[in-house]
Amino acid sequence: MRNNADNDVGHVTKGDVLNDLGFDEQTGLELKLKYALYRGIVQLVKQHQYTARDLESILELQQPRVSELMTGKLGTLSIKRLLWYLYKLGGIADVKVRKAA
Repeated sequence: MRNNADNDVGHVTKGDVLNDLGFDEQTGLELKLKYALYRGIVQLVKQHQYTARDLESILELQQPRVSELMTGKLGTLSIKRLLWYLYKLGGIADVKVRKAA
């Protein structure tokens, strides 16, 4: 049986969720790019079935940094660093430019 609380909508986003969270446009764009790079890294890790130990060696990182990367803690990582990790895993970023909607 459902109660009325199940029907409540907590928040409806009107546009960009990052703006709703208080991020300025520039920070929001940077976060979106970081996340796209992170998704690519995770896909390569899954595709090649790399273990944390493999990533330590390939990326030349210590275990805590590998853990931060794989759990999506992107606040400590620059776009430059994410691009480097993607490259070391055999990937490459492809930037597409188009008119904003």
